Amino acid sequence: MTQVLSINPATGDATPTGVEESSPADVAAAASAASAAAPAYGALDLAARARLLDAVAAALEGDADAIVATADRETALGPTRLAGELRRSCFQFRFFADVVRDAAFLEASVDHARDTPMGPLPDLRRQLEPLGPVGVFGASNFPLAFSVPGGDTASALAAGCPVVVKVHSAHPATSQRVFAAMDAALRAGGAPEGTLALIFGRDAGVALVGDARISAVGFTGSYRAGRSLFDVAQARPAPIPFYGELGSVNPLVVTPRAARSRAAAIGEGLAGSVTLGSGQFCTRPGLVFVPTGPDGDALVAAAGAVVGALAGATMLTSTIRDSFESGVDRLLDIAGVDVVARSSVASSAAGAEAVLVTTDLATLTGPDRAILATECFGAITIFVRYADPAQLLEVLAGLEPALTFSVHAEEDDELGADLVAVGRSRAGRVVVNGYPTGVGVSWSMHHGGPHPATTNPLHTSVGASAMRRWLRPVCYQATPDAWLPPALREANPWGVARRVDGVAQR
Repeated sequence: MTQVLSINPATGDATPTGVEESSPADVAAAASAASAAAPAYGALDLAARARLLDAVAAALEGDADAIVATADRETALGPTRLAGELRRSCFQFRFFADVVRDAAFLEASVDHARDTPMGPLPDLRRQLEPLGPVGVFGASNFPLAFSVPGGDTASALAAGCPVVVKVHSAHPATSQRVFAAMDAALRAGGAPEGTLALIFGRDAGVALVGDARISAVGFTGSYRAGRSLFDVAQARPAPIPFYGELGSVNPLVVTPRAARSRAAAIGEGLAGSVTLGSGQFCTRPGLVFVPTGPDGDALVAAAGAVVGALAGATMLTSTIRDSFESGVDRLLDIAGVDVVARSSVASSAAGAEAVLVTTDLATLTGPDRAILATECFGAITIFVRYADPAQLLEVLAGLEPALTFSVHAEEDDELGADLVAVGRSRAGRVVVNGYPTGVGVSWSMHHGGPHPATTNPLHTSVGASAMRRWLRPVCYQATPDAWLPPALREANPWGVARRVDGVAQR
């Protein structure tokens, strides 16, 4: 078997992790253990499940210094960014603990037997229940927030599902470190053996998606890899849900009035959003539409001044860096695309630059549209100049759907409402006078979008509703009270919010 190496992207140094890529037998064993754990873990009362999530957060905090140091060696993202990311993950586990305690996620409802205009109605009771073992794929760009301790894992555990995580090759040592803390907390809290497991290697990931004991999969990564795994999930004898978050170009539009009133501020803020984390955010604004004329020029110049003064950054892996550079070269080969600014190239093994380019609507909609309107993962943004707002709206409506759609406009800006209308039809989140990088964890957050941004636009990978991916409805008809789940029993021993005979009750 192949030894799993931990590679420092800043130096190129490779360190053995002490583990090998998982064999088919390893994957089967992890899936089998998760399947065996599923009934007992899913049957835990909500208070016990919430305590486990709180305990995981505390365990991660207890090992924070070592986790951050390990992640920094593997990602070069810097201790400040990584410490913040770990705080986010700990907050996320506690947030889902609160969602579990709230219990509204069960959607519990009771209809007592009665006569209706359609005839007698039997006693009916319904709630959402755990799907079973979930496979999660760690993301390269968020080793602590979209990986082993990330939102997919947290929401699946909150829903009552054991989790098998396929570790991303960019940060295996970090994954081992956080798993050790999480696994110890789960065991100490009484979670069944097999509630959480790790596997390593690309082939192991494919085997995980194909394993009959896995009930659903969460994935964050490239379109090509995600679509390939989606096809595996759908080709199974019994297809399963595959929730893939695949990235997008995330259009951002600046109206003429906004450019006139605050060109410099928007340009500087945009540069910060584009270069954050070396541009390795799935929500980075990739297409920025600015008006022609001096106001648009001032905005582009302000962004260019920020980027031109930067020293570049280290990308997560040399493979990601190479792909980024190839994408930049393809863009610069297009007639009608001009460089606005380039940063220096970071002097490291996976060092890269930040790039701003400009073009116009005619070029964007021309024969090279597929290159211009497809995500290039890294710190690059294409400024697209427009003169006619009506033509702009037509072009925007023809772009591929995205995770986000951002609008910079004045409050009484007539174009603003039209842009928001386009955005809500093309993206999962509409941002007004802000930047899409950064996804808050809350009850109202939605992180998703129509294909190709995700494989399923009905669900989110962030926020309370992320649990919904790992649950399915079950209706109990004329079932004796003692045989019902606690939330559906007549006495409601868990005290959950329910709808009884059509009336919402706390």
